Amino acid sequence: MENPKSKVDQIDVSAAPEQSALLQTPAKRPRNVPGTRYTEAEIHEIFRRFSIQRPEPKGELEHVNAFTLLVAVVLSAQATDVGVNKATRALFKVADTPEKMRDLGEATVGDYIRTIGLWRNKAKNVIALSDALIRDFGSQVPDDRDELIKLPGVGRKTANVVLSMAFGQATMAVDTHIFRIGNRLGLAPGKTPDQVEAKLMKVIPAEYLYHAHHWLILHGRYVCKARKPDCPACVIADICKAAEKTSELPAPLVPLPPQVF
Repeated sequence: MENPKSKVDQIDVSAAPEQSALLQTPAKRPRNVPGTRYTEAEIHEIFRRFSIQRPEPKGELEHVNAFTLLVAVVLSAQATDVGVNKATRALFKVADTPEKMRDLGEATVGDYIRTIGLWRNKAKNVIALSDALIRDFGSQVPDDRDELIKLPGVGRKTANVVLSMAFGQATMAVDTHIFRIGNRLGLAPGKTPDQVEAKLMKVIPAEYLYHAHHWLILHGRYVCKARKPDCPACVIADICKAAEKTSELPAPLVPLPPQVF
């Protein structure tokens, strides 16, 4: 007597393809990159779209050389780039080197930057860092983070901005916009700017790392705003995993007009 066929043997594959599919091993879903809410492919796509939208992103602080960039970034702490630019246009016309800035003196520098928050302390730091550059670095802005953060008023974020914009190094200067995006999107969650920086430097694809700092800042400043994200204007709305997002439809992916300062 023949053994009865198993239930699997009795399935008519040609008549019930959906039953056959149940017997197959389901495809594994791609895993998220550790520490993020995104897969490697999703992260790559996010920055690919940013690269199309803004092929050559630029910082919005006006400057004429590495020294004036350093001063502008120091002045930008707890201030807007627009406000800093209004103050430094006149200042940099008369003082674009450490020697000229030192010769102006703290009081005169203060007069130029009086419209910027914390201007008294910032004027003091600008004169002190000018003295330090003359004394310790031959009036040249160093291209090393450890040396930069020794200067008065210069922290890690300021150093990273200068290294990126003045010396072409791939850095991640985590300001309020990048810190917010890293946490809101789940791209690089962290309790401190240093934690967010470390995660972003690790997960952003190498080919996009140099411009990533500016892409994220500009996205946070003009689209993924603090109070109310402008999701209909977001080119990554379909990928974004922020709890606050209001749209699943990405904005058209087209290059934006050149930045105007």
